[in-house]
Amino acid sequence: MPKFLLSLVLVCATTFVWAQDSQQEKLEQRKAQIQQEIRDNEKMLQSVRKKEKSAVNEYLIQANKIKLKEKLINTTAKQERLISNDMYINQVQVNKLKKELKVLKEDYAEMILKSYKSRSEQSRAMFILSSESFLQAYKRAQYLKQYTNFRKNQGLEIQSKTAQLVDFNAKLDGQRQVKKKIIAENQKEKVTLEAEKKEQQKLVNSLKKDKNKIAADIRSKQSEAKRIDKQIDRLIREAIAEANRKAAAERAKANPGSSEAKAPVSSSKIALTPEDKILAADFKANRGRLPWPVEKGFISLGYGDQPHPLHPSITVHNSGVEITTEDGASARAVFAGEVSKVIVLSPVNKAVVIQHGDFFTVYQNLSSVSVSQGDKVTIKQNIGKVRTSGDTGKTIIKFLILQNTSNNNPEGWLQSR
Repeated sequence: MPKFLLSLVLVCATTFVWAQDSQQEKLEQRKAQIQQEIRDNEKMLQSVRKKEKSAVNEYLIQANKIKLKEKLINTTAKQERLISNDMYINQVQVNKLKKELKVLKEDYAEMILKSYKSRSEQSRAMFILSSESFLQAYKRAQYLKQYTNFRKNQGLEIQSKTAQLVDFNAKLDGQRQVKKKIIAENQKEKVTLEAEKKEQQKLVNSLKKDKNKIAADIRSKQSEAKRIDKQIDRLIREAIAEANRKAAAERAKANPGSSEAKAPVSSSKIALTPEDKILAADFKANRGRLPWPVEKGFISLGYGDQPHPLHPSITVHNSGVEITTEDGASARAVFAGEVSKVIVLSPVNKAVVIQHGDFFTVYQNLSSVSVSQGDKVTIKQNIGKVRTSGDTGKTIIKFLILQNTSNNNPEGWLQSR
């Protein structure tokens, strides 16, 4: 093979191995993250079981734990495939080195044999002295020198390739052990997953007995959610109208005769100041990268119209996402902004609305609030405590994102977990 092509193949192989290592590292990090989420879910599940107040909540946490287990199994399977690919590449390198070493050793042995036969200094001297000219003698002397160097370099190359071969074999041995461990982990997770599914099925069977009661409870909560959504919509419209009135008053003061200053005040679209435009653009630029409104938790009810996770025949509507978290969890701002409203929805249920330009984030189902209207907040700043229901034992925050008065799906804005 020409040297250029050989070099190209080696560079490509090295790059591919580096990419494999990088991907393996990312998978290991993802696996650790999923394992931590499973531990958090288990903690929440144990807390719910101790309270013995909500079999439905236990079902939802159990269902999320099963999803995480499946993700963990898939991630481990990807790791196994990557290691297998890496092992194949290393085995190819081992086979290649073995062939090269065989050829090198054969050539070297032949060279040593020839050198042995013409080993005397007299033979070398006669080889030079029998030259027909000085130039030929010089060239023969150079040839002998180059021949000696070549033999020496070939010996060094044999040593180098032998060391590489030992290194690749050690890598393969290590990879075999890692692969064996991953396969064992995967089998163990599959066994526990089956046990989790059986446990969940038992829970589903027990809940079927209370289907009518649970269905009535779902409808009652849907009615309550609609009432709260209307209240929040009204308050946001009031906040927009108030901000627009202030902006109109400023314009009228600056330019009393302008038609813009006399324009009707909108309650559905906020007139942004230059500073608000920058804040809104920053918020929009962070779509998919916003931190979660709680440190730990999972989405137990997604956005929009959907079948209820336990009773698919019942369609539920959600204007945001419901995130189940641990008892005593703090709510936190997902982005810098200004507290637009603090709403008392009931004696035990409060909500905070934070404005980010023409975007609003709403944090609902708080037992206490640690900010006031007009406060400037920073990203991840604690704004209150998430309420734990005394009836169900659930600790759930409802989180909404609106642009003016239009609801957005928060899942698309939050960092993936």
